[in-house]
Amino acid sequence: MPILNSIASWLMKKRMHQIDLFIKYPYEVQNEWMLNLVKDAKDTEFGKNNNFSQIKNYNQFKKNIPIQDYESLKPFIERTRRGEQNLLWHSDVKWFAKSSGTTDKSKFIPVSNESLNGCHYNGGRDMVTLHCVNNPETLLFTGKNLALGGSFKTDEFGNHNSFQGDVSAIIIQNLPKWAEFFRAPDVNIALMNEWENKLEKLAASMMKENVTSLAGVPSWMLVLLKKIMELKNAKTINEVWPNLEVYFHGGVSFAPYKEHFKQFFNNDKINYIQLYSASEGFFGIQDQVKSDDLLLMLDYGIFYEFIPIEDITLQNPRIYNLSEISKGINYAIVISTNAGLWRYQLGDTVQFTSTNPYRLIITGRTKHFINVFGEELMVHNTDQAISLACEKTGALVSEYTLAPVYMAIDSGAHEWLIEFEKEPENFDYFVYVLDSGLKQLNSDYEAKRYNDYVLKAPIVINLPVGSFYKFLKSENKLGGQFKVQRLSNNRNFVERIKKIIHQSQTIV
Repeated sequence: MPILNSIASWLMKKRMHQIDLFIKYPYEVQNEWMLNLVKDAKDTEFGKNNNFSQIKNYNQFKKNIPIQDYESLKPFIERTRRGEQNLLWHSDVKWFAKSSGTTDKSKFIPVSNESLNGCHYNGGRDMVTLHCVNNPETLLFTGKNLALGGSFKTDEFGNHNSFQGDVSAIIIQNLPKWAEFFRAPDVNIALMNEWENKLEKLAASMMKENVTSLAGVPSWMLVLLKKIMELKNAKTINEVWPNLEVYFHGGVSFAPYKEHFKQFFNNDKINYIQLYSASEGFFGIQDQVKSDDLLLMLDYGIFYEFIPIEDITLQNPRIYNLSEISKGINYAIVISTNAGLWRYQLGDTVQFTSTNPYRLIITGRTKHFINVFGEELMVHNTDQAISLACEKTGALVSEYTLAPVYMAIDSGAHEWLIEFEKEPENFDYFVYVLDSGLKQLNSDYEAKRYNDYVLKAPIVINLPVGSFYKFLKSENKLGGQFKVQRLSNNRNFVERIKKIIHQSQTIV
């Protein structure tokens, strides 16, 4: 291990020098990536259609390439899935990350060798690097990393050289041999498709390992940890893995789950590091111990642009590169990547908290918000309000979602479906704190709540334990990267959940 630690230390110092360079020269690094991406793809079908060979600067980049979304790129992606190549990207693409968000319709995001190695793997390397730099006494390499991933299969188009699955599964399947030394469980378990069987095998296998780090979506990681403690007859994870030192988390806000993990771990020395990654790429890492802000990683083969959220529905929105953005404004992210996503609207909204270096927080999704009554409620508002209400009332929330309630004549309202791990001692006080917290966090919400003129107090429904699990199982969305949609601007999602809960109660 001493030799291994020495090699790792040397590599980390080298990488930190590179990180310092893109922090010092952000515009130059981003401009270089923009030109390299265009140069690499100039002879693709998309590159020829949009005159990539003529692009020499950012203004020409904006002029030549229209803003895209999944639907506009879908014809190229489906042709690639069938076996055609050189359409969006110059190298062969055979992996497709099946989106695991909360929309009904699956998306298949191309993953090239360049994006796999230059983006996703670099993100994994850098999260370890930043943890070790911030914790010089780390013993991370003395044990295993438990990465909670999904599964993959041959693509449905009948092309045996094309594969689809969760991006986590694609990463695990293609890991270099040396990385397997530090990862657990066995690939045959890690990539199992059926979640409930996989959970049993994961727990039985991992409770015997010396785990020093965890990585995965908080909601599903909690399910696994509960199972392991049950099998081990342990009250805390610290009894199972005394050397655990860091949990790398992402996919959803950690705020509603943090108290759960603190109680499960029962170890104040464990670090929590937030990651900003998706099927489309790896974007940011929490690089400071005492701040949850994410450092935007600028040298992963991704060129970033940003649309002010108020322009998102306009035909000709304002679009800014990194040098033009400001702190404290909600932006929708637009990316161009080394997998052939060109000026692609990611669907996430962010706010920059710093421009030297560029750090941000994730504020929500462009399609997951509530603005029926002019309240402009975003996910980061509701996550913080839930966290505050739990702190004030001693409650623990497992999952939640909310949607508007329409009133024909009277005021409207928000209906919350909440599943508690630990119910508040005073339910009415929980609702009061939740409402008050939203007023403090969002001035538009506060204005609409004034005297109940536009919005009445929240309607909070306490769901039976296991309700969201039953719902996700009914929609074939157990495990992996699947998440509960937090906010909806209509009632479709909430009504589907209520229908499943009603059916299960009727059966019982």
